[in-house]
Amino acid sequence: MDNFEKVEMLREKANVSYEDAKAAMEACNYDMLDAMIYLEKQGKVNVGSTASYTTSSGTDTSQEFEQAQKNYEDSCQRTSFGEMLNKFGKWCGRMVQKSVEIDFCVTRNEKMILKVPVLALVLALLIAFWFFAILLIVGLFCDCKYYFQGMNTATINLNQICEKASETCENIKNDFQNK
Repeated sequence: MDNFEKVEMLREKANVSYEDAKAAMEACNYDMLDAMIYLEKQGKVNVGSTASYTTSSGTDTSQEFEQAQKNYEDSCQRTSFGEMLNKFGKWCGRMVQKSVEIDFCVTRNEKMILKVPVLALVLALLIAFWFFAILLIVGLFCDCKYYFQGMNTATINLNQICEKASETCENIKNDFQNK
């Protein structure tokens, strides 16, 4: 931007004559901001025609804005009962799908005795918990090994827990046989 364009821009922004704008620019070495301040100090700039911005929160409009923003954030965080029910339904669907994909296997002497989806095991435990819980414990003492097949990742390694339970039963059986 050359000096003539700067003088024209100052003349438009400050609403002063060309001569005043040129004199201010020459006095301030063609620095636009300094020239504007120079004209304001001389009283040649109409203060009402300039725009201003403040970040102070002392006005009523800022309080209204803050309240509106708070109300908006609160409404965004709320979830309706229907949305919660929908999320629960999707979670239940994923759990049923996983329980069908994962199998509970029982082996004895390296031969597969039983292989059922985890869903069937859970339903059996819900229907007749004590019967199947005792059956599983007795199976451990009869050299049955339990493991889960079809799990890719898990937070807790269930197969390792099943192996430890089998080892514990073996140790208990060996202790009784030795005494």
